[in-house]
Amino acid sequence: MSEHVTPEAAEQLVEAVSSLCAEQIIIERRAAAPDQERLNALKEQLAACAADREALQEAGPEEVAEIAARYAARARELGGQ
Repeated sequence: MSEHVTPEAAEQLVEAVSSLCAEQIIIERRAAAPDQERLNALKEQLAACAADREALQEAGPEEVAEIAARYAARARELGGQ
């Protein structure tokens, strides 16, 4: 591990991705021809955010760091669209 990540910092990353997903869902729904496959993928990501937010409540340091890394990458992906 390169550095310690607090559960609060990981939770902020999960919240950021959750917000980005919600925004993307709204944008996709408002599109002239919404992409149902993309909508489903975004909804699945939103559900995963909720599950990971729950998992953080009892996660150890390694799992917290793993979740934080995963959500940092997701935030970059969603922010780049």
